[in-house]
Amino acid sequence: MSDLLAGPADASAGLVVHGADAVDRSAPASTRDALVSRGVPARLAAKDPTLWGPAAEAEAATRLGWLDTHRRSRELLPQLAELTAELADLDHVVLAGMGGSALAPEVITRTLGRPLTVLDTTDPGQVRAALADRLERTVVVLASKSGGTVETDSHRRAYLRAFLDAGMTEAEAGRHFVVVTDPGSPLESVAAELGAVTVLADPRVGGRYSALTAFGLVPAALAGVEVTELLDQAEALSESLARETDNPGLALGAALGAAATGGRDKVALIGDGTGIDGLGDWIEQLLAESTGKSGLGILPVVLESPDAPGGTGPDVLTVSYGGALSPGAVPGGGCVPDVAVNGPLGAQFLTWEYATAVAGAVLGVNPFDQPDVTESKENTARILASTAPAEPPSSTADAIEVYAPAGSPGDLAGALRHLLDGVGDGYLAVLAYLDRFADADAARLRPLLAGAAGRPVTFGWGPRLLHSTGQYHKGGPQVGRYLQVTGTVDNDLHVPGKPYSFGELQAAQAAGDRQALAGRGRPVLRLHLTDRVAGVAQLLDAVRQLRT
Repeated sequence: MSDLLAGPADASAGLVVHGADAVDRSAPASTRDALVSRGVPARLAAKDPTLWGPAAEAEAATRLGWLDTHRRSRELLPQLAELTAELADLDHVVLAGMGGSALAPEVITRTLGRPLTVLDTTDPGQVRAALADRLERTVVVLASKSGGTVETDSHRRAYLRAFLDAGMTEAEAGRHFVVVTDPGSPLESVAAELGAVTVLADPRVGGRYSALTAFGLVPAALAGVEVTELLDQAEALSESLARETDNPGLALGAALGAAATGGRDKVALIGDGTGIDGLGDWIEQLLAESTGKSGLGILPVVLESPDAPGGTGPDVLTVSYGGALSPGAVPGGGCVPDVAVNGPLGAQFLTWEYATAVAGAVLGVNPFDQPDVTESKENTARILASTAPAEPPSSTADAIEVYAPAGSPGDLAGALRHLLDGVGDGYLAVLAYLDRFADADAARLRPLLAGAAGRPVTFGWGPRLLHSTGQYHKGGPQVGRYLQVTGTVDNDLHVPGKPYSFGELQAAQAAGDRQALAGRGRPVLRLHLTDRVAGVAQLLDAVRQLRT
């Protein structure tokens, strides 16, 4: 990795991108020069929808509002101040949303030290735990751009039932909901029926670009964040968007594009410990869902620490992020990343959105659609309506049932080894349809498997991954192998008004995801934990044995 401090940096409004020029100049021809010669900075700042080709033009024309949504979002500030004062007694804020509706508020509140419960799961244990926490002091933010997100609808039903069962009237229960959605969505009508406050989002901004719209600002403001500062930071940065020099978004986008077209199409994301917490998860969705299509894409790999396995290699670009303006070596072993992006959070959001749009132009993909996301949803609906018997496992080892793909050994050790041996020059993805808090140790699989495989390994919690890296896994380069981990539900929870439970929905989502991947000829090893605690421990031990 290069010495960041030796080269020039692009800076604007307190945000600095180090190392991008060196990455770009290492290519046979400068990607940045090519972008400038096409007039991309000025055209993008002017919302030119032709930048991504004729096929993308119609959608791009309706999805470029993120470039200045921070200005329109100021119109929300009086409503947010009034809403925060009105609901001051409801100090437990629950955000029920998926993907772009949840990831930005989670980063904002984690970074600024404000409490927010993010409910982006159908795991019945995780949902039940949220329902049991300070119910009488809870305000639930229902966030869905389309208004039809099945997870968020299920959360609404569960919370409404819980409020009513606690003795609230329907009017009292309605006060405990705030709805964030696009104008005219089905959720807007539901909010009216509930008697809930509705905050309309910017319809010209797609979900994963919506950090500085109502989707990011409403839950953050209710949690106690001074959101005006985020808008100010983005506003200051926006002055650089049309420039050919000192344009951090252009520098970062050109570096991402140059690296990807030159063979470094995996991006290892590392927090440098200087004041921004969890941004990697938000960047992961933005990059993966925006670029992973038509057999192309940039695969983000979120690392636990700078020296974690899976962050180096000839096809990996290492990028750190943080709040301090002088990154240097990130903590944990003196690692110096290829590129460092440092500056305030509001500016980070806008810089990464701009860079992702630029990288899409370099790759030749539409960064605003997600053509392969609906397949898993359709599979889920079909499986929920099916009465087909479950397939038997290939084998059972203590607390783990093994469902090996065709051509793989059926035992646990053999199936794991076969999966890793087949990674080759590709990548491995762990898809964990579990409780991300109660089963948090499952995340330790990522660095262990990366160390055993010597290749990039991603980790995602299901079903939130379906709204993030799921698009890349299905639409990006078909070089992945997949380890799906599911778990037995000991205490299920019915979804009120529906003929299924949360556990059944979660299982159907996992099965629908498997079908979508297998239908593309990608190998999926499913491991089902009949006892989650024992199964996670057993699986971690089995992976450790692969390294001995």
